[in-house]
Amino acid sequence: MSNSRFCLLSLVSILSLLIITTTTNLVAAQRCRPDQTETLKRFKNEFAFSSSCTDDAYFLRGVTCHNVTGAVTVLKLPGGCLRGTLRDNSSLFELSHLRYLNLSFNNFASSPLPSSFGQLHNLEVLLLSSNGFLGQVPSSIRNLTKLTQLQLSHNKLTGDLALLLQNLTSLVALDVSSNEFYGTIPSFLFTMPSLSFLVLSENHLSGSLEIPFSLPNLRVLKLSYLNITHQLDLRVFSSLKSLTYLDLSGISLTPTSVDSDINFAKSLRILLLSECNISKFPRFVKSLENLDYLYLSDNRIKGNIPDWLWSLPHLTSLNLYNNSLTGFEGPLDHVLTNSSVQVLEMAYNCFNGSFPDPPLFIINLSAWNNSFTGDIPLSTCNRTFLDVLDLSYNNFTGLIPPCIGNINIVNLRKNKLQGNIPDEFHINAPTQTLDVGYNQLTGKLPRSLLNCTLLKFVSVDHNGIDDTFPFWLKALPSLKVLTLRSNRFHGPISPPYGPLAFPKLQILEISHNRFTGSLPRNYFENWTNTSLKPDNEEKMYMGDYSSDRFNYEDTLDLQYKGLYMEQGKVLTLYSAIDFSGNKLEGEIPESIGLLKALIALNLSNNSFTGRIPMSFANVSELESLDLSENKLSGEIPQELRRLTYLAYIDVSDNLLSGEIPQGTQLTGQPKSSFEGNLGLCGLPLEESCFTEKTTSMDEAEEEKEEGVLKWRAVAIGYGPGVLFGLAIGHVVALYRPEWFFKSYGQNRLSGVGSL
Repeated sequence: MSNSRFCLLSLVSILSLLIITTTTNLVAAQRCRPDQTETLKRFKNEFAFSSSCTDDAYFLRGVTCHNVTGAVTVLKLPGGCLRGTLRDNSSLFELSHLRYLNLSFNNFASSPLPSSFGQLHNLEVLLLSSNGFLGQVPSSIRNLTKLTQLQLSHNKLTGDLALLLQNLTSLVALDVSSNEFYGTIPSFLFTMPSLSFLVLSENHLSGSLEIPFSLPNLRVLKLSYLNITHQLDLRVFSSLKSLTYLDLSGISLTPTSVDSDINFAKSLRILLLSECNISKFPRFVKSLENLDYLYLSDNRIKGNIPDWLWSLPHLTSLNLYNNSLTGFEGPLDHVLTNSSVQVLEMAYNCFNGSFPDPPLFIINLSAWNNSFTGDIPLSTCNRTFLDVLDLSYNNFTGLIPPCIGNINIVNLRKNKLQGNIPDEFHINAPTQTLDVGYNQLTGKLPRSLLNCTLLKFVSVDHNGIDDTFPFWLKALPSLKVLTLRSNRFHGPISPPYGPLAFPKLQILEISHNRFTGSLPRNYFENWTNTSLKPDNEEKMYMGDYSSDRFNYEDTLDLQYKGLYMEQGKVLTLYSAIDFSGNKLEGEIPESIGLLKALIALNLSNNSFTGRIPMSFANVSELESLDLSENKLSGEIPQELRRLTYLAYIDVSDNLLSGEIPQGTQLTGQPKSSFEGNLGLCGLPLEESCFTEKTTSMDEAEEEKEEGVLKWRAVAIGYGPGVLFGLAIGHVVALYRPEWFFKSYGQNRLSGVGSL
């Protein structure tokens, strides 16, 4: 009875909520005049809608009409629902009473910015960022003299900014960043007493900055990556007493101003000075008591970090990436411990010696690519907020701290760590990435990894781990990357019962171990993520944990299309299997054809026998296939010609015979891809598949003329074929893998593959 009553009450509550929501929307709609409603309908019908947007509800939420006149005054339609071209004759421009218009983050298909915007004379707020607008901003934008907020950022707009803005004297907030505006920086912007938010970053603007004392309200100023060629004196900003955010990244600063005691606004919270050609630690920072974010990355700062920096009471995010810093002032056991820093990025410097105890409230600790030595501080285990620990590419020795199971992302790659991987991953451990490749680790994989239900990335490559294949890891619902390369793993890689069937695995790299045995026919069944093309992912790159506070992306070392590529991030679409360099035998399972989304497959340097499966033709996304150094026999299947994306194939050093299939994907390969097969013939090999039959002396003389004619016919066909093959081969050789993005920036490294 009580359950029934609860269900009834719940139903009544839900219905009431629906009625209230619907009524609210209806009231909003009823306030609009019929002609205004009709105009809105016509505007809506000009565009396609993404599947995630419900047409009526989306529009109702974004429309506000005047209580008395019924005219549309507010239209808020951001968020990616609109797709199509915004034309000059759009019904939108009939809404002449609009005061607030937000169309940001839609897709207007690289259309120009309509000049009809200039008809909306009552506009006070115009937000058009990230819409794909292209080309010259129409001069009619100058007619919008009531504008207080104008946002055109992240498009491909161009024009002389000073001319476009000269009549917009009421602006409070202006953001035109990430466009192609040119000309001089409009000096009149710095005479607008109401201006509080000014973002000009990433344009082709040039000229000098003359900032008067008449900007009492300016709080946010972003001038990064402009075309300012001369050195800028920081002291010109000392008059901005309300400033909270200053971004001058990419602009060279005068050394004297960096090393001076500038009286900046006490309110300054965010200071971004990346790529400013700074060689000394800025002394004026010492007086910025309210500073929260300090970015000094990609400069030339040398020496030690001053001890006063850690005393700034509100500093939570510090980025010192890619400088020449060597150490810390003060004793290492407590130089950082009392700091308020939560995000510390000091990778790609020249730090050496022991690592200091990290700050008490640290969330992200990134110190990769330095020369730190000694043990990883055990105090790391007392940092209960730590989410990201990246100490890779250093010279740390000793044991891995036992607490790594408490950390979301652990990257200790390329150090000199010894012993076992701690088997202390507790139930529901938060670990998502574990990279301990290129160390001196021994023992077995910790079975407690099964407790890490969020685990996506595991790389233990290039160690001395002595274990059997971890079939038990297939119980992890989110595992996408497993790299075991170059260890002492041994035994079969097929489970005792049923297929291997990792539910989410996209990259399996187990090369250069001691695996043995054969693969059953159903081995590749139920590999879901390599059988189906993945849906559109929110993140472009695999293992992207970037947030508003820090960036981190899993990366892999890959051997792809015969080339070794290091330190790269990989697109979420990428899928690869590498079993090379083991002692696997038997036939390649026909079930390989189920892996329709597989991009790269490497089975080289094993003892596989039998024929190349015809089912390879079903692996429609395959780009790289290496079957070299096995004992495969028979002919190369003609069906491989269907693989339109196949850019690299190597079947050398087998027992193959017959004619190489004459398709552009195959004949365009170098002949080394087919050598070592005594029975193979045809392009690109020099061995012809045409053999001249022997005849008696009498018959030979009689057929001499006929034979000459036959070989002339063959030569006529063969010549253009060689030229076509060479041309296609040149195109294929120039093909670059879209799946792999070489990265030497701040985003991190990990994993090893040979795909």
